[in-house]
Amino acid sequence: MAQPSLQLKAPLSGYIRSIEDVPDPVFAQKMVGDGIAIDPTSQVLVSPIDGTIVQIHPAKHAVTIRSEQGVEVLMHIGLDTVLLKGEGFFPLVTEGERVTVGQPLVDFDADQIALNARSLLTIIIVTNGELVHSYQYGSGHVEAEQDTVLELSLGETSTQEIIDKETYQPVTSSDIVIPNPAGLHARPSATLANLAKHYQSEITLVREGLTANAKSVVAIMGLNVQFGSTIQITAKGRDGAKAIEELTEQIHLGLGEEVGEQVAPSAAAVAEPEEAPLLQIKSDEQDVLIGVSASPGLAIGEIYQIVKQTLSFDEDANDSNTEQETLVNAIECSRSALEKLQTKLKAEGATDRAEIFSAHQELLEDPGIYHEAKRLIHTGKSAAFAWDSAIKMQKAVLTQLDNEVLAARANDLEDVGQRVLHHILGYGDQSYDFPQNSILIAEDLTPSDTANLDKEKVIGFCTSLGGSSSHVAIIARSMNLPAIAGIDKAALELPAGRSVILDGGKGKLYTAPTAEKIKQIEEQQAQHATARAEALSSCMEPAVTTDGHHMEIVANIGSNADAIESIKLGGEGVGLLRSEFLYLDRVSEPDEETQTQIYSEIAETLGKDKPLIIRTLDVGGDKPLAYMPLPEEENPFLGERGIRVGLNRPSMLRRQVRAVLRANEKGKVRIMFPMIATLPELLAAKGVVIEEAEKLEITGVEIGIMIEVPAAAVMAEIFAEHVDFFSIGTNDLTQYTLAMDRGHPVLAPMVDALNPAVLRLIDMTVKGANAHGKWVGVCGGVAGDPIAVPILVGLGVAELSVSVPVLPEVKANVRKLNYEQCKQFAVKALAQPDATAVRNLSMD
Repeated sequence: MAQPSLQLKAPLSGYIRSIEDVPDPVFAQKMVGDGIAIDPTSQVLVSPIDGTIVQIHPAKHAVTIRSEQGVEVLMHIGLDTVLLKGEGFFPLVTEGERVTVGQPLVDFDADQIALNARSLLTIIIVTNGELVHSYQYGSGHVEAEQDTVLELSLGETSTQEIIDKETYQPVTSSDIVIPNPAGLHARPSATLANLAKHYQSEITLVREGLTANAKSVVAIMGLNVQFGSTIQITAKGRDGAKAIEELTEQIHLGLGEEVGEQVAPSAAAVAEPEEAPLLQIKSDEQDVLIGVSASPGLAIGEIYQIVKQTLSFDEDANDSNTEQETLVNAIECSRSALEKLQTKLKAEGATDRAEIFSAHQELLEDPGIYHEAKRLIHTGKSAAFAWDSAIKMQKAVLTQLDNEVLAARANDLEDVGQRVLHHILGYGDQSYDFPQNSILIAEDLTPSDTANLDKEKVIGFCTSLGGSSSHVAIIARSMNLPAIAGIDKAALELPAGRSVILDGGKGKLYTAPTAEKIKQIEEQQAQHATARAEALSSCMEPAVTTDGHHMEIVANIGSNADAIESIKLGGEGVGLLRSEFLYLDRVSEPDEETQTQIYSEIAETLGKDKPLIIRTLDVGGDKPLAYMPLPEEENPFLGERGIRVGLNRPSMLRRQVRAVLRANEKGKVRIMFPMIATLPELLAAKGVVIEEAEKLEITGVEIGIMIEVPAAAVMAEIFAEHVDFFSIGTNDLTQYTLAMDRGHPVLAPMVDALNPAVLRLIDMTVKGANAHGKWVGVCGGVAGDPIAVPILVGLGVAELSVSVPVLPEVKANVRKLNYEQCKQFAVKALAQPDATAVRNLSMD
């Protein structure tokens, strides 16, 4: 009997490209399915097969058709076109409609899409590849409706499959011990699933009574198979014995990964007990738990434990149409909730937090996740199981990729996934009814948790994860809430309602405070409130020490609204304008005119007497751009990021430099380059400024660099000959110096900019700059740390650039200091053995 097949005709005229060459990992790594891409020369998407329209994406850029054989074909017009929100797309069919080969499906405006999206490349992929035995790919130029772009071999007929199931008995392998160090994560799971698809038999993995379809990546990863776990393979069909033999061998070999000697099943069952790390910080005081200062301040209140709701749901469902409708409604409810949340935060002036949920909306509209969930629903799974599985699959893939940016996005993905899952199950968005004077205790807080905090009721929080530079710490400081990160995990066991004292500045949680201690803290709170009021009332006064030494106190901003607020709070300029806000959440690079207009607006807000330091685009590593994919790197934090991105894309760098130079007409603009590590990098970037300034006939714009890597600090005296100023980015400098990620769940508490190694690099930078009469600023988080300010002043730092809310207090802090005493204090700090010792120092 001839093997059934399915031909896909070209849905567009154009040139075929390999799916692996698509500049989007979701498609290039076949996370959604296998197929081809077309660089189109026509503007009407037509049907490649006879079938039924099963889905049209709300953004109108993607259509899925199911053939009579059950094969689902997704056609996705362009890359990142979901961000266009339907603009330029005109569907010509509706869901549920029967269509024939060549029937027009979507008319689209190619010019509009080309100007506003990353690419016009159109993806044609099979989303339920388990039905496909093999693919034959077309090539070259194709004409819509005429030429074949894919030919699919579908294996045996459904009748033969039924006969096989009735004729052949299941075969089971012996125990197989998983040798992969990280277990069956995304890559080996994908390898195993692809191997299993080569066999006609029904193949199942079994682990401790749990089963999974071996031809499904999602199902395999759902088994949570770890290193040393024991599994079995069962196969039912004419090639079952062969499948078991060959798959067992491939698993023993590691499924493409390097593996060591085989682990005996008996050894795999013995789990090592969890031990307390030798470097774990413990308090010497009774009834005191300690962590890392995330945000200074004092709070007296009652514990409220944030416990995540455990969701349960059935795996299977009877009516796929009902489940599909449930999923669509849940996504729409989540989208509406996110829009309301953004509106609320923007109205409150919390633009930074509002931007987090703009990114969440993009994840909500990710076609890969939606199509995987929809595929699972059509195999008989419930909406909840399908969505949860799709999220877990994508999260596992992101976490395993050699790209820390995408791995970090996994946390946002988890947040979005839980939001939709709550709506599927009818719970709505998870919310908390906080009592007055609540001090929150949690393992971690998601962006959604922090965005919904009611400052009238929540007066502080502690998390067992994170450190002083984590996202939770940054949000706490922006909200002026005392907070501790990396708190002793014993805090998670404290009973709700217990009265505690939170000392954010010292990183201490007093779990059984005496009446005397409470009175002492109340007095300190009153003093702090008075000091805060005095700082606000005198915020327009300069920051001059008691012996006449002037410090410039400026702001870190990300918008003109921040600039306006900084002036109200006494800011003397802007020490860091993060220009990334212009480039993020867009489908294309902002042009020179757009940049010039926005930079000029901010410069005009500040006026001619207040400096505006604009940092050029700082992406790569932890800050990617959708329309500018960076090459896959083994370690992106040691690769193409910061100024290297601009130097490798000189036209983009020149456009930004020209915009910055043109904005100088409206104010006192300075330009600053990020992540400079070598002199050639500095000279190349400076050369661009000189060339563009000559073309524009503009003079007087100062050039500076960020000191963010140890190499720059060590070479400061050499670099100082070629710049007008340095600005030390202590967040990155600390990470690179200590070789610790501030987001690491275990190491984050040790990532402290007051580590003497970091302070010595700051000292070296200042001395190098002074040798050539140049000045140094600090724009990292430590610039606003009350403990750090006198040390930085004493080291000779001339400018402190801090978050807008703390401007008045930093200025007030400086006015209380004596410069000569600060210099002596700084010498003592440099001589300390670690950050804890530095923080325990006293100026008395």
